[in-house]
Amino acid sequence: MRALTVDPGTPTSLQVEEVAEPRPGADELLVQGLAVGVCGTDREIVRGDYGWAPPGQQRLTIGHESLGRVHSAPEGSGFAVGDLVAGVVRRPDPEPCGACAHDEWDMCRNGEYTERGIKELDGYASDRWAVPARFAVKVAPHLGLAGVLTEPTSVVAKAWEQVDRIGERAWFEPSTVLVTGAGPIGLLAAMIAVQRGLDVHVLDRLTDGPKPDLVRSLGATYHHSDVATIAREARPDVVIEATGVGQLIFDAIAETGSYGIVCLTGVSPAGRRLQIDAGALNRELVLENDAVVGSVNANLRHYQAAADALEQADPAWLRRLITTTIPLDQAPTAFDRSAANDVKVVITLDDQVASA
Repeated sequence: MRALTVDPGTPTSLQVEEVAEPRPGADELLVQGLAVGVCGTDREIVRGDYGWAPPGQQRLTIGHESLGRVHSAPEGSGFAVGDLVAGVVRRPDPEPCGACAHDEWDMCRNGEYTERGIKELDGYASDRWAVPARFAVKVAPHLGLAGVLTEPTSVVAKAWEQVDRIGERAWFEPSTVLVTGAGPIGLLAAMIAVQRGLDVHVLDRLTDGPKPDLVRSLGATYHHSDVATIAREARPDVVIEATGVGQLIFDAIAETGSYGIVCLTGVSPAGRRLQIDAGALNRELVLENDAVVGSVNANLRHYQAAADALEQADPAWLRRLITTTIPLDQAPTAFDRSAANDVKVVITLDDQVASA
């Protein structure tokens, strides 16, 4: 069967090659691959900046944003032939830390976890893949190709859970949220905020293309000015930061309402230095009872919350997030794109799903 593989650490090593068929264990689903999403982590792996092959292998099958259709399932697994599914990315470490032992592997404390398509486990960019039933989640059949958004939605489902948990330190009824960045993570964070009945504001630098209209179609407000200006108008109770842009992060922290919560989901590139007034920032955090939290990855609970949020969403709106589809045979071109109008690029593994 075909798979999209790299030699981790080696730039320009991406290729579609023939690999062995999966051999599912007694507790595993055999899944026909339908699609995988492309994100910044995948691009880092393809550049040779990141990634680890499974032990004993030189190459890694990439792809962690998955969508597939069940080909076979163990009796009593809760899955049936034909179900649409997404596979969980992270696995707990073999000698689990306390968090992993309690199925909170997204919060692993010793770094010995593994991840499909990223760290020591082959990913989902192949014609077929096997996955333990406990690491899969059903996707609503009416979503079609948009079901590939389950993994990125799980990331923001976790972010919102973190916001809720921190908010519970006191009375907490947020009314306004600012999402910085209108990429897939930012748009999906805004979608969940709208589902929560919040007044949603989204900031991005683009003034045309699909992003402004996608935000407005949610019933949210699109901005392309600066954080301080938006904050003076909206005074957000919550900020979901999805850009990783250093200056914007500190501006967002400084501009929330009293005991505001900033959840950082964007990963900043290292090496760029910023000058900030650390004293003023400390004063703001302390005197306003503000909180800043980083959030990454997701566990099964968050995948299920993501599946529920996507099921409630407008499937036509979700499908508009997928701005480019590329068949597996042409998959290397997915990593050469730099189109400003791209929101989500998806590699299709099945000809029929490309038009879904």
